[in-house]
Amino acid sequence: MRVGQPIRAELIYPVYAGDTLVLPAHTVVNGSVTELRADHAHRVNSRLRADFTPFYIPIVRFNTITLSDGTTLPIVTGAATDGAPIYRLVAPPPRKGGFIRQHWDDALQVAKDKLAIFTGPDKRDRLTQFLYTQLPYHPQRIEKKTAWTVETSEALTLTPQPVKVAADPPAVPASLPARAAAASDSAAGPLTDAGKDADKPWIIQAYLKEHLDSKTSKAGQEIHATVAEPIYNPDHSIAVPVGATMIGTVTRAKPARRFGRAGMLHFDFRQLVLPAGTTQNVQASLTGADSASDQKLAMDSEGQVKPKPQDKILIPFILLALAARPLDTDGGGSVGNNAAGSNSMGILGFVIGTAAGAPNLAAGIGYYGAAISIYERWIKRGREVSFARDTRLVLQTTPRHSEALHPNAAAPRQR
Repeated sequence: MRVGQPIRAELIYPVYAGDTLVLPAHTVVNGSVTELRADHAHRVNSRLRADFTPFYIPIVRFNTITLSDGTTLPIVTGAATDGAPIYRLVAPPPRKGGFIRQHWDDALQVAKDKLAIFTGPDKRDRLTQFLYTQLPYHPQRIEKKTAWTVETSEALTLTPQPVKVAADPPAVPASLPARAAAASDSAAGPLTDAGKDADKPWIIQAYLKEHLDSKTSKAGQEIHATVAEPIYNPDHSIAVPVGATMIGTVTRAKPARRFGRAGMLHFDFRQLVLPAGTTQNVQASLTGADSASDQKLAMDSEGQVKPKPQDKILIPFILLALAARPLDTDGGGSVGNNAAGSNSMGILGFVIGTAAGAPNLAAGIGYYGAAISIYERWIKRGREVSFARDTRLVLQTTPRHSEALHPNAAAPRQR
């Protein structure tokens, strides 16, 4: 990762001007890294684990768009600093069982996530990156599927593109289809909505217009989202144009607390305001959202978002057991015991603990690593739930029992 490094990306979502599609998903966007900004928080956190890599945040600008016919157009965008791999939050089916069953399911999900590290796609690359993290100094990179949200600062002249309207959309999206959002070498298909019957629910793609988090948000707080893709009536006329506003409220916000207790956030939408000013009452709940993968969030069947459960017992227990090995002198094998006890601090701790030949030093390194693990899982304040401005949301309305909606004014042009 260096200044001047080229970035090839694709649009994750289609871009509309009003209700006219002008840039389909997967349109190629090119740019480069213009600056490396010191990531002080990451540096401090890593140095506690004997990792002295000078971590940076890459600042990216995109400068060209390549259309489907091969034409390349210059664009001017603002600096993008929010790069992070995207994790698609999707509401699961309702959970069954009581308190014990739900916690058992959480433990199984943690185990599946751990297993996916070794069985999922790109496992060789993950292994390489894991080995890098064990070094006291290692390369840093921009990961594949890193996404940025950018806005153009100058007008573009673009040709309208045909829009394919689905005949019968799924009730729950399998994937989230961004205002100019681009992901490095990634692909995600758009999702359109067109029901056959008036009582079909709408699947609304929208952008959150303000920052929300579990720490500062309050129950009853009004929130807004801008419709990102048009919604069609059964006759393929536009029911909800791009630029319409969804108005909702935060229904529950719980800040994170000490002893690993995570934050919690829930919101829904109750009103739809068309660009012409027409207002319609709706009941729309969150069924999906884009989230930075490092946030590690999870959504329940009711749209409530909170951090994924952590393994609070197994990892600290393993580290404590390994840290005690150097102090066990029965049967000899002190070199092996020292190596096992001091490996919680990466290769640097392993080398020092093994080469020194001092069981107390090796055990001290092991207990230090275990103490950090226990602090982060049991004592440290839990993680907050956060949604940045312009987060892509997928909202599902309750079944409608009304006539088809026909707005009488065009939507304003979308950035």
